[in-house]
Amino acid sequence: MSKLHIGFIGLGLIGGSIARALQKNRPEVTITAYDINTATLSAALQEGVIHVAAEQIDERFADCSYLFLCAPVQKNDANLEMVKKILSPDCTLTDVGSVKTDIHRHIAEAGLEEQFIGGHPMAGSERFGYANSKAKLLENAYYILTPTGRTAPNRLEDYRRLVQDMGAIPLVLDYRQHDYITAGISHLPHVIAASLVNLVRDCDNEEGIMRLVAAGGFKDITRIASSSPAMWQQICLTNTENISALLGSYIDSLSRIKEQIDHRQGDALYQLFDSARIYRDSFINASSGPIKRVYSFNIDIDDRPGMLAQVATTLAFNQINIKNIGIVHNREFEEGVLRIEFYDEASQEAAKQLLSTPQFVIHEKKL
Repeated sequence: MSKLHIGFIGLGLIGGSIARALQKNRPEVTITAYDINTATLSAALQEGVIHVAAEQIDERFADCSYLFLCAPVQKNDANLEMVKKILSPDCTLTDVGSVKTDIHRHIAEAGLEEQFIGGHPMAGSERFGYANSKAKLLENAYYILTPTGRTAPNRLEDYRRLVQDMGAIPLVLDYRQHDYITAGISHLPHVIAASLVNLVRDCDNEEGIMRLVAAGGFKDITRIASSSPAMWQQICLTNTENISALLGSYIDSLSRIKEQIDHRQGDALYQLFDSARIYRDSFINASSGPIKRVYSFNIDIDDRPGMLAQVATTLAFNQINIKNIGIVHNREFEEGVLRIEFYDEASQEAAKQLLSTPQFVIHEKKL
């Protein structure tokens, strides 16, 4: 298998995860990376995720077959000017941003449409930064490719195969269609989650009772509000038109719901919840969306010393990594006294098998 040189401009959560996935699945790959955070580059070198740490964007990227722009959106413009000076004609230039119209416009202005294919791995986490990157983040996640009008079919096909090698699912879309879709299923939900958290904060009393009992369903639907504020600020400023249009439609729907509640329109309210239930239940149960699935279950344990330690020790002894574990304080919408969250479905299923004994009762959550 021939050597493949891949470059990264920026090595955060997504760039780091792509690099890890390529190292895992394409061992012949050589990776060169630049990041303004030297600690990130040092960690990536030490872990063997990259082979060359570049202090600047220079000739070390000149023979790359692929060059990933993974810096924050607002940095891409300046980086693009430097990249253009050293870019090989054979190199496929791509990005990982969740908004595509803006980068396609800059690529056209730079005269790089023949070499550029937009990319958006629809995988993420409420955590951010290289330290939280992992190859599994891309497994079975849709990876949107947005070619330009001048992209050669063979270049697109080669990139599509590379995405498959990462463990992701390639999907080719027009970049304008991409931005409208992601505004609805990713960008708007993040706006809603953040506004809902702030609403509860502003409506809470001095004792903070709302915050005290905010668990279960509320934490699930607002989990994404813990994402990077800088990233979501830039998304709102670059996909403004689509987000604003859908936000307007959402505000209109909330106004109708408020009217139905004010006038106690029982049939309309039932239809609201029933239609939402039916449509949501039609979603595929996989980790392929932009807002990642949570792998967790709740479990009942006896209220006696050592039981929590027994659960954790059993999982650790069988080399099952726990992402998070905590006591369920609010039992209004949740069964079980202990909530355990895992990094992937395989770990969740293995833990379920180990703990499925008469001593414990597992309550699965439908997310």
